[in-house]
Amino acid sequence: MSNLQGFTDASFEPVRQAVQEQLDLGTEAGLSLAVNVDGERVVDLWGGHRDAAGTQPWERDTVVNVWSITKTVTSLAALMLVDAGELDVHAPVARYWPEFAAAGKQDVEVRHLLSHTSGVSGLDRPAELEDLYDVRGAAARMAAQAPWWRPGSASGYHLLTYGHLIGELVHRLTGLPLRDFVEREIAAPLKADFQIGLRSTDSARVADVITPTVDVDFSALDHESVAYKTFTGPGFSADAANTAAWRAADLGAANGHGTALSVAQILTAITGTGSGTQLLRPETVELIFAEQVRGTDLVNGLHLRWGLGFALPDPRTLPWIPAGRVAFWGGWGGSMAIVDLDRRMTFTYVMNTMGADILGSERAAAYVRSAYQALEAR
Repeated sequence: MSNLQGFTDASFEPVRQAVQEQLDLGTEAGLSLAVNVDGERVVDLWGGHRDAAGTQPWERDTVVNVWSITKTVTSLAALMLVDAGELDVHAPVARYWPEFAAAGKQDVEVRHLLSHTSGVSGLDRPAELEDLYDVRGAAARMAAQAPWWRPGSASGYHLLTYGHLIGELVHRLTGLPLRDFVEREIAAPLKADFQIGLRSTDSARVADVITPTVDVDFSALDHESVAYKTFTGPGFSADAANTAAWRAADLGAANGHGTALSVAQILTAITGTGSGTQLLRPETVELIFAEQVRGTDLVNGLHLRWGLGFALPDPRTLPWIPAGRVAFWGGWGGSMAIVDLDRRMTFTYVMNTMGADILGSERAAAYVRSAYQALEAR
């Protein structure tokens, strides 16, 4: 039996039981999970192992690559600049980044970047993963290329470009690389153990990503489709997350490293509930819930509703996330982050054993359901 450590309020004991069950079944190698309600930390769990061999215990301070949960923190960085009056979501991106107006993108607005509707969901080929490690150079390539569909008309998940696009705006407005802005303005003030990339000094406490056993073959896709262009611009394997180069990079779309608690601290601070620090004014928070687009995503094929920087509930995609003023997104393989303003709850879950799901997983669904059931019974 894998040892599960941490704290659970008595009313949220079903969450602990759900996690322990998955650890016992072996479907979960290692994880951390946190729930905050009304400013109270009601769940803070960690356990299992941070390696596939099961020889290294998952400790309280074990961090893991959280994949696209990183995008929620990157979105918050942009929203903080909106809150400060420095960034207008309805303004053309080119107001802040003149080069972005090239190739017919002069009318692309900031909100299109935040809602994955800009038309720039990948790099024109030829493209290699290593090209993205040159953050400013890759952003310049994105600025120069033509959109792959009419901006604003549909979402096409900005799989690996999201951090470069938002990060370039952050850099133009603050002079800071995205990772430095997140550290200085978000993680450090909140004392949240989260970083985009990974400092070399933290390499001894990072969990290895355990990749899915089934690789996805994109060759069958129409080579002119947005999906094919995105998944091959550049193509990459989940194993990249275990390399030093990936961990050291400034990839605001996909290489955030942290604990579930750190993500909960950051997302709870959006509204200031229980954190002592409110990062956004109420009117800025409301922008998150302003639906920008709904429909089948051109890249991942999911039926999605996008607000600004976060997905909004859609029962056709994740029926276990309730309706209401709820903002969420997940990481590749099943991790999940949910901010529920109606029920005053933040839920975060990160792990190292990746499932085959594009968004969410059966494990994530079980944990989220147990948390909401516990909340309702409280």
